[in-house]
Amino acid sequence: MTLVEHLAELRSRLLLSIAAVAVGAVVVWFAYPLFIGELRDLLLQSCPDDVQCAVIQQSPIQGLSTRLTVSGYGGLAVALPVLLWQVWRFVTPGLYRRERRLAAPFVLASYVLFLSGAALAWLVLPKGLAFLAGFGAGTDQLYSVNEYTGFVVKTAIGFGIGFEFPVLLVFLQLVGVVDHRRLGGWRHYAVVLIVLLAAVITPGGDVFSLLALSIPMYVLYEVSLLIGWAMARRRHRRALDGS
Repeated sequence: MTLVEHLAELRSRLLLSIAAVAVGAVVVWFAYPLFIGELRDLLLQSCPDDVQCAVIQQSPIQGLSTRLTVSGYGGLAVALPVLLWQVWRFVTPGLYRRERRLAAPFVLASYVLFLSGAALAWLVLPKGLAFLAGFGAGTDQLYSVNEYTGFVVKTAIGFGIGFEFPVLLVFLQLVGVVDHRRLGGWRHYAVVLIVLLAAVITPGGDVFSLLALSIPMYVLYEVSLLIGWAMARRRHRRALDGS
């Protein structure tokens, strides 16, 4: 395609992505009361003994601004399959036909991994909140609704992004940027990088969140190496059959 045709396609895919996010945001807007109720329960699970824990609103517009923010982030999460599909369809013209067939598996795997990471964050959050509350020396834990929801949403998104790590590695092996042998030789560096990434994308900085994200990320790193090895073996067999 010409440059103008590429730009036109990019425009159409951006419009579809924006529409999907808008629809997702509307869904999350109406589900917001349920979400706040779950966050309140999550806070009570982590509340230390003899300490008052509550989510409070500190200004008349804080509830509206928080709901808009959560709806925006939630819309991105709900529309993620559409966004991933649009990105994949935009880059696939540069790939071989057999690689284009992997579009659906890649999109499905990316979304499942993102949801798995967010679910793990939800399981880890009570211990992380309790750990952080321990530094308050028995003070009441009264969190403003915008800061508390922002902390939870950022943690869930951070875990979800962390779980996308193997999808990126598999894609890089697919297009020939790296191979499983080179990635295998980088294991020691990968461990350090994974821990650093986990420390950056977990807003709490507590040891529970760090370990809960770092360990699965390394396991997924090894899984991506196995997938790369399988792809290389299949490619080698195909080359032998062709010769």
